[in-house]
Amino acid sequence: MLSSYFMFINQKKIKFLFLIICFSIFSSISQTNEDAPFNNIATYKNPKPITAVIFEDFSGNVVSLKDYYGKLVIVNFWATWCAPCKKEMPSLDRLSLDSSFKNLKIVAVNMEQTNPEKVKKFFDDLNIKNLSIFFDKKFNFVKEFKLRGLPTTILLNKKGQEFARIIGVIDFEDKKFVKWLSVYD
Repeated sequence: MLSSYFMFINQKKIKFLFLIICFSIFSSISQTNEDAPFNNIATYKNPKPITAVIFEDFSGNVVSLKDYYGKLVIVNFWATWCAPCKKEMPSLDRLSLDSSFKNLKIVAVNMEQTNPEKVKKFFDDLNIKNLSIFFDKKFNFVKEFKLRGLPTTILLNKKGQEFARIIGVIDFEDKKFVKWLSVYD
């Protein structure tokens, strides 16, 4: 009887510790996202510093996120097989032309095994004209941002810090989103 009592107490302690850990992990993310225009945008009260992640452009040239410090950066992770990615990519392409932004850089990173022909066809089929294609052969972004699904979009401020994350698809041309994002430009 006494051993069952201690098992019950230990289970309570484990549940309590689990709740404490979850709270501490998610406390840096704004739970209400009152200022964000959509439910799937997680904003951070304290922007998260990131490392200078290395990746490649379409031609195989090495690029670093550090190259974009001083700009508002949208890093969009996508794949050719991803239906939601296909849905949002045209609006992301058009956002790159929005004159509301003076310092915006959009980095569209394909998260598949590098296949330039397949990726180029994907962009051609969707009539994507303004975005450059990037690859992450070593999955450095997956490690840095702990990516779990596609599409995922990371928003970086001019200091190169993650201030928000979009999980899933959005319309990048939505007026509420553009107005909210322009505050960071």
